[in-house]
Amino acid sequence: MTGSLPALVVGEALVDVIAGPDSARRSHPGGSPANVALGLGRLGHPIRLATRVGHDDYGRLVREHLESSGVELTPGSMVDAATSTATAVLDETGAAKYDFDITWALSAAVEEALRNSPPTHVHTGSIATALAPGADQVFNSLHALRTSATVSYDPNPRPALLRSAERERDRVEQIVALSDVVKASEEDLAWLRPGEDPDKTAAHWARNGPALVVLTLGANGARAWWRHGCRDIPPIPVQVMDTVGAGDAFMAALTSRLLHAGLLGGGPGTEAATARAALRAATDTDRLPMVLGEALTTAAQAAALTCAREGADPPTKAELGL
Repeated sequence: MTGSLPALVVGEALVDVIAGPDSARRSHPGGSPANVALGLGRLGHPIRLATRVGHDDYGRLVREHLESSGVELTPGSMVDAATSTATAVLDETGAAKYDFDITWALSAAVEEALRNSPPTHVHTGSIATALAPGADQVFNSLHALRTSATVSYDPNPRPALLRSAERERDRVEQIVALSDVVKASEEDLAWLRPGEDPDKTAAHWARNGPALVVLTLGANGARAWWRHGCRDIPPIPVQVMDTVGAGDAFMAALTSRLLHAGLLGGGPGTEAATARAALRAATDTDRLPMVLGEALTTAAQAAALTCAREGADPPTKAELGL
C-alpha cells in the first residue's frame, strides 16, 4: 500500500430499510460510498468517510457500524438533522429497487477538513455526485484533490432522485474524465445512454479518460475495458440472498488491490502522478497485466460473497484469503 495517509471516500451514508417479498422490514447501515469505505476498512486500509449523518438513532447506528470496521468519519460529518434512508424493496430473486428519503450536502467543517487533510486516494459516486446542493461541493473537491490523490468513481445513478438521463449525462462524464478508475453497471449505462450498447459507452470512456473502466454484468460477471482492449471477468456461482451492496464490495476490493499494487494512491509531492502513470502504463497494451487480472478476480469474489448474505456486508481480508 502506498503512503501512510488514509484514503478518502466522499458520499452518502444512510440506513437501508430492506423490505423482502414476505413484507418483513429490516434496517441496515448503507449508502453506496459508505459501503465502499466499509469494504476498504475491512480490507485493512486506513480510510476516512466525508459524509452527512444525523445525531439520531439511525446516525449512531451508521457511525458505530463504520467505526467497527476501521472507518473514520471526517470531522463535521455528524450534523443536527435526520439521517437519510433508502427503502430497498426486494423481488423474489433478491434484486432491489429503492425509494429514498435523503438530504445531501457537506458541512463547512467537512469542506475545511478536505482542504487541510489531503488523501492518498479519493473515491466517490452515486447520490453524492448527483443530488444538489452537495453534488457541486463534491465535484469541486475532486478538482482540488486530484492533484495529490488518484480518483475512482462509480456513477451508480438513482433515477428516482434525478432529472432525466440527458440532463445528468454531462455531469457524469465530467467526473469520468477526472477519474483514473471507473466502475459502472450495465443497468447504469443503459439508463445514462438509452438505446446505446453499454459496452460501447465503457469503451469510449476508457479511450478518453480513465485508465480502467469496469462494466459489471450482474450474474454474467463483469468486463474490464482499457484503451487498447477488454477482458471478461467470469461470474462466481453463489446462492443469492440479495444483491444489496454487491457492486460496492466489487469497487472496494478492486480499489484495495490497486492500492496494494501501487497503481492507485498519492500523497505528498508527486506520488499521485507516479501511481497514475503506473496505472496508465499497465493498461497501455492489448493484454491486461496479471496484477489487474488478479484485482478484478478478487473484486468478483467480494461481490459474490456479499450477494450470499443479507444487506451491504462486504468481506474481510480473511474471507478473501488475502
